[in-house]
Amino acid sequence: MHREGRRKGLELPLFSFATVVAATDNFSPTNKLGQGGFGPVYKGKLPEGPEIAVKRLSRSSGQGLEEFKNEIILIAKLQHMNLVRILGCCIEGEEKILLYEYMPNKSLDSFLFDPTKGKLLDWGKRVHIINGIAQGLLYLHKYSRLRVIHRDLKASNILLDGKMNPKISDFGMARIFGRNESEANTNRVVGTYGYMSPEYAMEGLFSEKSDVFSFGVLLLEIVSGKKNTSFYHSDRSLNLLGYAWELWKDGRVSELMDPMLGDPTSTCCNILRFIQMGLLCVQESAKDRPTMSDVVSMLGNEMATLTNPKQPAFFLGRRGLEENSSKNRTENCSNNDLTISEIEAR
Repeated sequence: MHREGRRKGLELPLFSFATVVAATDNFSPTNKLGQGGFGPVYKGKLPEGPEIAVKRLSRSSGQGLEEFKNEIILIAKLQHMNLVRILGCCIEGEEKILLYEYMPNKSLDSFLFDPTKGKLLDWGKRVHIINGIAQGLLYLHKYSRLRVIHRDLKASNILLDGKMNPKISDFGMARIFGRNESEANTNRVVGTYGYMSPEYAMEGLFSEKSDVFSFGVLLLEIVSGKKNTSFYHSDRSLNLLGYAWELWKDGRVSELMDPMLGDPTSTCCNILRFIQMGLLCVQESAKDRPTMSDVVSMLGNEMATLTNPKQPAFFLGRRGLEENSSKNRTENCSNNDLTISEIEAR
């Protein structure tokens, strides 16, 4: 692997811009994997080394530099099989670039919400993905050297390796918590509409329970194959959480199951339990939600009795969120999954 040393304080291998250019065939459009709020992502190949994903900071991205610094500081200190691994960075002139391990199956949303590829996610694979995400989040909240709140957990930030193992990615919006710190407040919200907890979206309050809420949304999306930001029973403006709650109250929650999973009889009871876990995670009050330790325990013990969830937080249309939040803060939304990506220094 061609490394050009380490910059003081970075704790990461430093690559020259020439090496990155060669690895990506001069950022060839044929190597482009995607485009995020941070900037474009390319596939590359290091000389006599592994395939890589190259995230290049867009020069037009005003908030991207803060995300870049944040991601370098955080991800260099985090190591877990369910977190994407960073291989190095390039800081040269105006170029700010991160090099990651390449994930051949791209992101979870590319499977989950695709009418063809979704069929490849049978129930066993979905359970494996849910468990892996939960383990990665538990590590961030409890077992890593730093206690980290991700703040932007969503299907497009879950990458899949060649064996469909999930890896949490994109730590540009994450925040480090002190061991005795339980909650923090910000005047500017970052994250993605549809995955944000109500106390965060409306009041700027975030905690481990904010990530638990996002995990609950993700769990319900994985079970249903539906996006939370799509609307169901549009005359009542119900998103996925509202729809799941209505089905739960009516005793028809099995109807939430993704039809691509086929005959529900063999997995029905198991799936209903997962839906119940998802609803517990998205309850309106943060104190009612389980911790990730609780979630991992529930996932690992099928015999444990689950409590009945209280009403989840769900917004009756995007306008309600915008009207409430605009009273207190300024928000910038990108066109990428409606990511609210205003960065605010602590």
